[in-house]
Amino acid sequence: MRKMREKGTLYIISAPSGAGKTSLVAALLPKLNNVKLSTSYTTRARREKEKEEIDYFFIHETLFEQMVKARRFMEHAKVFGHYYGTSHEWVAKTLAAGTDVILEIDWQGARQCHIFQPDSVLIFILPPSKMVLKKRLEQRRQDSPEVIAERMAEAEKEISHCHEYDYIVINDDFETALDDLKAIFVSNRLKTHHQLLKNKPLLKEMLL
Repeated sequence: MRKMREKGTLYIISAPSGAGKTSLVAALLPKLNNVKLSTSYTTRARREKEKEEIDYFFIHETLFEQMVKARRFMEHAKVFGHYYGTSHEWVAKTLAAGTDVILEIDWQGARQCHIFQPDSVLIFILPPSKMVLKKRLEQRRQDSPEVIAERMAEAEKEISHCHEYDYIVINDDFETALDDLKAIFVSNRLKTHHQLLKNKPLLKEMLL
C-alpha cells in the first residue's frame, strides 16, 4: 500500500557550548530514519578532524556577507567573532521531500527559523550544573582559560532563553539524555495530524 508523502518537520536544537549537543545529535541520527542534519556555513577556521561539507561549509567572510545580502540564509548570527548561517533553499527542499531536518543553532537562530517555519519543534539541551559545564569545556582542551570564561558567560545568556523552547533535555547521564531526545522525535511523529496524513489509505480502507 503506497503511503502519502507528507512534509518533513524541522527540529531546532540549541544548547550552551559544552552541554553535549553535537555528541547527542551524532548518536541520535543512526537511531532514526528519514532525518538529515543541516550543514551550516561558517567563517571560522576548520578545526582538526572537521570535514568540509560534512561538519560545515567553511567560507570567507566576504562571501558570507554576499550570501546574507542575497537572502540565502534562513538564519545567521555572529558567535564568538565568527558568522554562522543556514541555507534556506536546502532546508526548504529537504522538508518538501518529506525528510525531517535537524538544525544545531543558538537561540538567535532558533527565533529566526521559527518565523520561517512556525511548526518547527524547538529543543534545548541543558547541562546538569554550571560546574559540570565548565569542567566539560576544560576537558575538551580546545580553549584558553580566557575563552572558557567567555563561553561560560555566553552560556548564561543562552540558557536564559530556554523557556522559549518546546522541550528541555538535561544532559547529565548521556544515554538517558539520548533516550529523552529520541522520544521527542518518536512522539512528534505519532501525533494525530502526522498519522492521519501518513496513513490516509489505511484509514480510507478501514472506514469503508
